[in-house]
Amino acid sequence: MKFGKEFASQMVPEWQAAYVDYSSLKKFLKEIHGVKQKYRQPDTPTRLQRALTLYRSFSGLDPRRNKGGSSFDDHDVENQAILVNSRGNGSGKYETTFLMVAEEGAEYEQEFFKKLDNELNKVDKFYRSKVKEVMAEAETLTNQMHALIAFRIKVDKLQENFDVSGSNDKIMVPMNALQGTTESDNDAKQSSNGCLEIQEENPKKVVSSIRLAPQEVLNHVKLNQAIQAPFSAAKVYCASNTNKTQMNFSKDNLKKIQNQLKQAFIEFYYKLRLLKNYSFLNVLAFSKIMKKYDKITSRRASKYYMRTVDDSYIGNSDEVTKLMERVEATFIKHFSNSNRSKGMNQLRPKSKKERHSTSFGTGFFAGCTAALILALVLIIHARNILDKEGRVQYMESMFPVYSLFGFMVLHMLMHAGNIYFWRRYRVNYSFIFGFKQGTELGFREALFLSFGLATLALISVVSNLDMEMDPKTGDYKALTELLPLSLLLLVIIVLLCPFNILYRSSRFFLLRTSFRCICAPLYKVKFQDFYLADQFTSEVQAFRSVEYYICHYGWGDFKLRQNTCKSNDIFNTFYFIVAVVPYWSRLLQGNQLESSSLDIFSHGGSLWYLLGPCCRLGATTKAVQEPLVEGQTSNPLQKCIFWSNGFECIAEICMVANCLGSKFIIA
Repeated sequence: MKFGKEFASQMVPEWQAAYVDYSSLKKFLKEIHGVKQKYRQPDTPTRLQRALTLYRSFSGLDPRRNKGGSSFDDHDVENQAILVNSRGNGSGKYETTFLMVAEEGAEYEQEFFKKLDNELNKVDKFYRSKVKEVMAEAETLTNQMHALIAFRIKVDKLQENFDVSGSNDKIMVPMNALQGTTESDNDAKQSSNGCLEIQEENPKKVVSSIRLAPQEVLNHVKLNQAIQAPFSAAKVYCASNTNKTQMNFSKDNLKKIQNQLKQAFIEFYYKLRLLKNYSFLNVLAFSKIMKKYDKITSRRASKYYMRTVDDSYIGNSDEVTKLMERVEATFIKHFSNSNRSKGMNQLRPKSKKERHSTSFGTGFFAGCTAALILALVLIIHARNILDKEGRVQYMESMFPVYSLFGFMVLHMLMHAGNIYFWRRYRVNYSFIFGFKQGTELGFREALFLSFGLATLALISVVSNLDMEMDPKTGDYKALTELLPLSLLLLVIIVLLCPFNILYRSSRFFLLRTSFRCICAPLYKVKFQDFYLADQFTSEVQAFRSVEYYICHYGWGDFKLRQNTCKSNDIFNTFYFIVAVVPYWSRLLQGNQLESSSLDIFSHGGSLWYLLGPCCRLGATTKAVQEPLVEGQTSNPLQKCIFWSNGFECIAEICMVANCLGSKFIIA
């Protein structure tokens, strides 16, 4: 892979504008190369100069002999093409002067170095600002670690066994707390306050004393119930609050703080890794582009310019490296029980590898889906099912049953398409949705699940194409009629399965987010909450299909494909409620998001979700109360088209418009 593609593939999407514009610099070099080719003479001085180097004096094979001397290149000022100056007293302002202005095409090289200086100044400035940010975040984490250690001391009740004085750095242990100690002066030395100072057996070498963390920091600590940000596990306030309520020093709170602070350290370390990789990639980009310049122009300017890059802040600063080492030591000691391999595996999780079984399963189920669709079409044509009398009853009773799986498969296919384009355009969706690194679903996994469900649903449809009752029993086969219900129960069981199979983390994430969408006013709205709520507003008909399952198999006679759902008042009432609940949930989320906003335009976003339920209710009322066109009541296709009326389209348009409004609110 060429460096340009590799450089673009390793960029942080959020920092893409702050990287070196490598492609633009290559365009400048192409222009310079064209000019050089135009004015190049047949007898180039480069060949002559290369030939003359064969007559120079030999410097020897042992480099130590010439250690005190300097090379010819270091003092070849006459052949030096550029002169790099630093302005602003170390503030990162660099300006290059091109010395070969008398040559042909010198203006192109001047523009190249001007662009190169701008890129270096941009990269250096961005790196300085990011290092300043991480140093401030490191200070915040340091304060939180002080609070955690003090909280841990309070929970473990170490103050009952140790007498910690503020002025003494040593641990003072009461005499009755020591067992098996002797009164020998070599083992211990009694102090005037009745305590013993722990010393080593060798009196000449005293062990460095252990100092417990001061507990006064707990007077300035507030525990957050919900994670507001990666660094909000425990906020440390500078000013004390005398009216603060008593904190609950329990092991449950300690475990909660440790987990939140552990996650904060992991995310902070990940940011440090990105920052270090940012520095390495940009320095490497400068090196690559200067080597290309030397190759095109036959100069030796890369060494002079790279010396400036190496002396700059981005090339010379080691603050990030030292901070990473300190974070590693702290994390291994406090969060992995001094197990370095375990701690480093958590700080640097391995990238998720694509499994061949997933690709094979996706292709297998996709082929089965295509084959079953073809078989379904052939069976319908061969049996002449469209002309049989039972087709109307089948469409009225069985089509809503199987349509649920159609909605689910279509939704999963669209989500797989989203994941594909997110990855293609380097959208960090795992961070946006809050997935644990390495547990997010890829588009292959989503396709695997969707085609697998489609295969099972089509097998059920093909097995249940009987349009006539059994003449002996006077009903349809119970086994084939129960296939869609069995498949739905299988989907629910897999979704609720507690075992680590079939992407358990993603399944539980879906359940948690769905619960937060239902209880929208009780939880702080996150991105994944209103994203899923937006998806639910498009799945109203799928929720109605679930309601139809309960009515068809609970209240109706599924063996005869008969039910009284449409004439049941309870069913019709919930038919309205199911259509309104997704929009109502999204409306509550929008109100919660907009409560802290002062933008007048953003407060109109929730009005879209007031119009959506009205459109749904209008479509449902028209479908329930008004009959179909006279003379076409027996046409199943007409009935399906009728349900997709203009009111449904207006509702979907409102949903899409509100999605766009939500994006403006977030921005």
